[in-house]
Amino acid sequence: MSPSYFEIVQLTNGDYALRRIDDDSAPLVKISFSEEAREMMEDRDMAVAKAMIAAGIEAVGNMTHDIDWEEDDNDTFETQPSYTLH
Repeated sequence: MSPSYFEIVQLTNGDYALRRIDDDSAPLVKISFSEEAREMMEDRDMAVAKAMIAAGIEAVGNMTHDIDWEEDDNDTFETQPSYTLH
């Protein structure tokens, strides 16, 4: 399986979206700011959207699921590396 690459784009309506580079279907995530929020960010809305998406990816990578692990299985559990989108 080939790796997927993602990009953050600004949509025509001013929202930001995370999508696969090689896929024109619906974005995976959309971020929309109110006019008030945009004014407070003083043209830093792209940087804020990027930070929000990176935080979401990191949070998903750190999630633990409520799985009933056997004590003996804990030794074989491997943690997956955490990736941050920049």
